[in-house]
Amino acid sequence: MAKQPMLKFVSVAKDTPEKRAAEARKQDFGEIYGEYAREKAAEQAGRCSQCGVPYCQSHCPLHNNIPDWLKLTAEGRLREAYEISQATNTFPEICGRICPQDRLCEGNCVIEQSGHGTVTIGSVEKYITDTAWDEGWVMPIAPPSERAESVGIIGAGPGGLAAADRLRRAGLQVTIYDRYDRAGGLLTYGIPGFKLEKPVVMRRNKLLEDGGVTFVLNCNIGEDITFEDIRAKHDFVVIATGVYKSRDLQAPGVGAQGVIRALDYLTASNRKSFGDDVPEFDSGELNAEGKKIVVIGGGDTAMDCVRTAIRQGASSVKCLYRRDRANMPGSQREVANAEEEGVEFVWLTAPKGFTGDKVEGVMVQKMRLGQPDVTGRQSPEIIEGADYVEEADIVVMALGFEPEALPALWDTAELEVTRWGTVKADFRTHETALENVYAVGDIVRGASLVVWAIRDGREAADAILEKVFSSTSVAAE
Repeated sequence: MAKQPMLKFVSVAKDTPEKRAAEARKQDFGEIYGEYAREKAAEQAGRCSQCGVPYCQSHCPLHNNIPDWLKLTAEGRLREAYEISQATNTFPEICGRICPQDRLCEGNCVIEQSGHGTVTIGSVEKYITDTAWDEGWVMPIAPPSERAESVGIIGAGPGGLAAADRLRRAGLQVTIYDRYDRAGGLLTYGIPGFKLEKPVVMRRNKLLEDGGVTFVLNCNIGEDITFEDIRAKHDFVVIATGVYKSRDLQAPGVGAQGVIRALDYLTASNRKSFGDDVPEFDSGELNAEGKKIVVIGGGDTAMDCVRTAIRQGASSVKCLYRRDRANMPGSQREVANAEEEGVEFVWLTAPKGFTGDKVEGVMVQKMRLGQPDVTGRQSPEIIEGADYVEEADIVVMALGFEPEALPALWDTAELEVTRWGTVKADFRTHETALENVYAVGDIVRGASLVVWAIRDGREAADAILEKVFSSTSVAAE
């Protein structure tokens, strides 16, 4: 009988790629996790129990065929593993780096529930695709034939890029419009390099360009070109703008100098990593060096901000969150990484204002957890008389994002939106109230995960292709 490469979880312990020491990694913006060696990747993939009902797959928004590519990796069949991984995920090397696996696939791994420690799915996924790039298996799109139909995609984030990839593979003419000077959206300017090094994103952008996707950058819809002009130029339009409007506090002193938005702060830092000239950073306005930094929020963006401040050389970094650790929305893995790097978390605290014309501190209310709200999370309640001031030179507001008012910005009142401002779209096809106009990602869902945007982009592309090919078949008849 051949040697069984799988089911090794009973004899092989979970072993994640080596993580750089906190003192070393907080000196730069390089990724903190190392890469598996080939033998280690095969060993860890071999821990998969090959479940009859793979919960890892069902809890992945893309329904990646995880057990199959783990088995192929364990058997040393890496090229086949890459093909299986790429079949359902447009950017597996990106998801392997930034997906909150602890809340998705790995968090639902069966052997994790049995106490054996989860299969390191994200690390193996990253290893497979990084190997594919190194070996030259990742090739530009080469459609079997060119088609006349064209698609204009507004937004070069993960949803727009995923749709572009799928549409271009079918031979459609694809143009992506984006307000920034580089494609990638939050992958480029929102997520720091220690989670996602920028060459990883740039090579994907170049691959799409080499495959025939046209990028129109530094293009602001409603100013440089109208939405109606885009509709007139293309047979189909996909709205993938994301949500970039920061939520603000309504509190005294909120307009003080030094109270800044998370996205402004992260964008400035990422631009510096590209070598761009960033006056707001050079002036110190968006630079934490030598300063007391307070970040307000408990999501993944807040974690990105506190860890960026550490690397910029802040004298102290504190994160204020109104609930406790167990009830915070961000990845627990990211919280642990931040604590290792010197971030102090101040739980059960909420800001009620800021002191100084140039911010000097945050007026803080102490909280306790009361009864669960409609989501099941315990609601915070104010403890009267337990206020104090937390000293700060810069306060970063990481309270989440809201959609911009697209109908007004684009002078398109017929584009229907929800009461939250997100674009209304069919949950299966992603088509909006406007014929042949689709919407995907955060502009439909609200602020969400990259992996959901990828799924939406692929589904919208499939719906467009179904229209294209059904009309072709009707014409042929």
